[in-house]
Amino acid sequence: MKESVQEYYGKILQHSNDLQTNACCTADATTPDFLKQAMANIHDEVAARYYGCGLVHPEVLEGMRILDLGSGSGRDCYLLAQLVGENGYVLGVDMTDEQLAVANRHIDWHRQRFGYAHSNVEFRKGYIEQLDELGLEDNSFDVIVSNCVINLSPDKEAVLREAYRLLKPGGELYFSDVYSDRRVPAELLNDQVLYGECLSGALYWNDFQNLAKKAGFLDPRLVEDHPIVIGNDEIHRKIGHIRFFSATYRLFKLEGLESHCEDYGQAVIYKGGIANNENRFELDKHHLMEKGKMFPVCGNTYRMLNESRLAIFFDFYGNRDTHYGIFDGCGTAMPFSTATGAEESQSGGCC
Repeated sequence: MKESVQEYYGKILQHSNDLQTNACCTADATTPDFLKQAMANIHDEVAARYYGCGLVHPEVLEGMRILDLGSGSGRDCYLLAQLVGENGYVLGVDMTDEQLAVANRHIDWHRQRFGYAHSNVEFRKGYIEQLDELGLEDNSFDVIVSNCVINLSPDKEAVLREAYRLLKPGGELYFSDVYSDRRVPAELLNDQVLYGECLSGALYWNDFQNLAKKAGFLDPRLVEDHPIVIGNDEIHRKIGHIRFFSATYRLFKLEGLESHCEDYGQAVIYKGGIANNENRFELDKHHLMEKGKMFPVCGNTYRMLNESRLAIFFDFYGNRDTHYGIFDGCGTAMPFSTATGAEESQSGGCC
């Protein structure tokens, strides 16, 4: 399967427009203006070989060390290089020679474009399931990102396990990928087009939740999701009985998180100060916090904010002395929206 993916992304696909479905692409309408400005600083050849399904730009990245799993032609790396600043560092890992050649060809071009004295971007060839072979130290990255690549891995559990090992305590894996509403039949896994289009390798959402928890990410948080419409009749006939979703998750490396959102009477107030999020901060799909407003949170959310790089932007209230049960709505139903354009209310408490 690795060889099949290398061929698909190295030789068959030469441009983003060569994709046969919209599973591995992102509409420009979803891109904030400040990111559009940053993307204008990316070389045309790099941008043309982009095959992502989301925007991997968590907040507060200045000076951070970031690892991009499946960095491809380097578009996201060069985008993040601007967000971390010259004193930050971005490492991209990819297994496809043709993609790495494009990424490496424009390192100095981007350095000059960004006005940096030294490049803050590096690319290495490797497999995202075998990061231990690259000599990367434990607890050495603040943030790990990935954009529509983990679904292509034949060993997703190893990817998550390695990501947990490499993250610093309080760091996070922030990534976009393709998920399914059920397990994809085994016979579809060998279809090169279905796999290369990020469909047949997609994880059933509940299997992902369980793998994430097994790796140590005990409370995966869904940031956003969108139903995928397969606009290819031939592909739809093969796999159209399965619903697919493009979704972005953030997974914090924090030991001892609980399996559900437990209520201890804790709360936070967002003080503002996060760039491009001055008036409100959205931790995930169910936690939209207005500046200056008391916001009740569960014990896990309290820790995610208090024990990460986000802590300086919040005031924290309460402790864990008294337990009030579980937050209402913290169940086990599929978390994704099922209709295109569906809008979810984000005015509630924890869940």
